[in-house]
Amino acid sequence: MTMVTTLSMTALAFSAYDFTGREKLKAHSQEFSKRVEKVVEGVYTAIGYSASNVTLLQAEGGSIIIDTSANPVDARAIIEAFGDRMIYPVRAIIYTHNHPDHTGGATVFAGNDRPEIYSHKLLATAKPDTGRGRRYGGDAFGTALPDDQFINAGTQLEYGRVTPHTREGFLPPTKTFDGAEESLTIAGVPMRLILTPGEADENISVWLPDRKVLIAGDVFLKTFPNIAPLRGLPTRPVEKWVASLDKLIALNAEFVVPGHMGTITGVEEAKDALTAYRDGIKFVYDKTMEGISKGKTPDELVQEIELPAELAQHPYLQEYYGTIGWAVRGIYLQNAGWFDGNPTHIFPLTEKERATKLVAMAGGMAKMLESAEASLSAGQFQWAAEQADYVLALEPQNVAATTVKIRALRELGERQMNATARNYYLTVAQSLEKAFPDDRSK
Repeated sequence: MTMVTTLSMTALAFSAYDFTGREKLKAHSQEFSKRVEKVVEGVYTAIGYSASNVTLLQAEGGSIIIDTSANPVDARAIIEAFGDRMIYPVRAIIYTHNHPDHTGGATVFAGNDRPEIYSHKLLATAKPDTGRGRRYGGDAFGTALPDDQFINAGTQLEYGRVTPHTREGFLPPTKTFDGAEESLTIAGVPMRLILTPGEADENISVWLPDRKVLIAGDVFLKTFPNIAPLRGLPTRPVEKWVASLDKLIALNAEFVVPGHMGTITGVEEAKDALTAYRDGIKFVYDKTMEGISKGKTPDELVQEIELPAELAQHPYLQEYYGTIGWAVRGIYLQNAGWFDGNPTHIFPLTEKERATKLVAMAGGMAKMLESAEASLSAGQFQWAAEQADYVLALEPQNVAATTVKIRALRELGERQMNATARNYYLTVAQSLEKAFPDDRSK
């Protein structure tokens, strides 16, 4: 077999089959089309103009804004989209939580109006949602991918690709509450601010009782939740998340505005979506905890745990952002620690030590690379990537192994329905390409 030693684009061509995941993700992009939805009279939500939704409440003598988009540029576009629906002055701004895509445009909405800014007290101490450093060049949001490779970011069309998410437009809260909820009236609008931790510990949901409207924040999205994010964050508190959804289900909302994507209209539709979301999270948690009690390993549980058919088919539980497998691993680590019970794993070989032995068993570098190429040809892309990693553990600058890994990662990425997995595969491949330019053939 002729060994691949360059990184030409011809060598990086994809197989032409099994791309249903990519096609589903493309269809998911319709969720982020730019529009202003009228929820009820006096309540409007801007969708698709930024990474997150911005909701406008018309109030006495002005407006109330719930979440402020990712940055000042997006905020100005949303104000233009709201048009004459915006009544000035802005009387109040409410942050559902601290994530930058929800808090980055406050200065634009506030203008010179000096509105009160409301949040839960936990927002002031919330840690930045940054994740691990990009050691391998991976990016779950695909911010550096070229347009022809990028589809979306799972819960938003794009995250900082056009206009970066910054804190330039953030304003600190001026009024906070501590505890489970607070009832108040702002500019004639009665509401309840309910602490509903899920994706963020400080997340609040805004309930408008007289209009039966629930603005949920990021405790509820149209995708399986990102319980254990790929980008490297602590596992989200699953039991608290389930309890939060119990609170929201009990409201019997007629309209639900998630933190991202479109609104839900109808009491039955809202209860069905919220209940399925709650049941999906609870099922994965309960099954993982049951497996832990039986001595199962994380790898075993990832293979075993699947949602029941009625939940697996639900539109609010499709794996565009989080996945069941990652949730299982996160819940396991959170509750049982890193050790899976196998004593062989107490003090395992280092990556380099293991690679040395496996490459020798394969008959040397050339044989391992030949096997990796055969795996690519057979469509065994995960195994090809792993074989390439064994070689790279011993020779980090090996161009042939890097080429195999790039090809394998691209094939894996192109088949992914999960946006964050796709983006991570493809950005690592792109990073490796830049480290090994085409003219480096030896």
